[in-house]
Amino acid sequence: MSSTSSYKQFAHLKIPLEEIQSATNNFSDANIIRKDAFGYEYKGQLLRSGQLIDIVARRLDNKKGLGNKEFWMEVSLLCTSKHRNLVSIVGFCDESGEKMIINKHETRGSLYEYLGDPVLTWIRRLEIFVGVAKVLSYIYHDKGCDFSVIHSDIKSSKILLDDEWEAKLSGFELSITQAAARRNRLCLTDIRHTSEYSDPTYVMSGSLTHKSDVYSLAVILFELLCGKDAVTIDADDRTSTPLAKTYHQEGRIDDMADPGLRKQMNPQSFRIFKETIYYCFQDQRSQRPNINQILIKLEKALECQRKHENPVRLLVSLSLSPSFL
Repeated sequence: MSSTSSYKQFAHLKIPLEEIQSATNNFSDANIIRKDAFGYEYKGQLLRSGQLIDIVARRLDNKKGLGNKEFWMEVSLLCTSKHRNLVSIVGFCDESGEKMIINKHETRGSLYEYLGDPVLTWIRRLEIFVGVAKVLSYIYHDKGCDFSVIHSDIKSSKILLDDEWEAKLSGFELSITQAAARRNRLCLTDIRHTSEYSDPTYVMSGSLTHKSDVYSLAVILFELLCGKDAVTIDADDRTSTPLAKTYHQEGRIDDMADPGLRKQMNPQSFRIFKETIYYCFQDQRSQRPNINQILIKLEKALECQRKHENPVRLLVSLSLSPSFL
């Protein structure tokens, strides 16, 4: 999709630069929420339809290699895709050399900020990740879409949380969109960006598939289990990947689990979760599960945990469901 056709299609969502400057107090440092490899995110308030709404303006740094193609790809994706676990777009700005995507502000910030916080109980971690798996299944395979998306930069800081702790996937600036019929094809990316979450095959070859995202998911799963981010899990500066494999192979992955979380876990829920981590971490992409297989596993882990925490409520819920009758 060309930038000209994109602009015409989504012109009703264009927000003047002056309004965003006013909303963010002229991009004040006090309004900065976070910084990543591609620019800054600013909180603010915009007047829309007579109401002030809380927004986040992602101000992209054009020196970081992102251009019109990546910008309009993300605008198009967020405007045409509707899912409860996808971040909501308010509008965009493409004016005076500035490129910004304006999203609804999710009040609880990102998952990254809560990795070590006890408020993120084991069951809540499972619920959040089931939401992430659901939205990835949607952008990968949904039959109602004529396109398929590889996110290519999934990390815990890209998973936002709303008031109810529901996951909202964001950060599609490096995503690759292809025709649905080509969803299983290998993709080469113009921009190479690697992190501790990156698929080793991508790091070596620059090629991406949906299974590349699966590897990144494994890193986040491991972070959720350990209650630490992937950079600080090991005191000797080893990343999470070899540690997860080593501890699983030695039957010691229990040792990596956060002690407070470990006390909450149903044994079967924990077993399913750690097996999912291990298989997502496989070096060979063909050996990694697809997102729907991951979703089934995590929903099972969540079901086991819910039954463990409140067996009476679960039984009542099942007895009232049509499938139970």
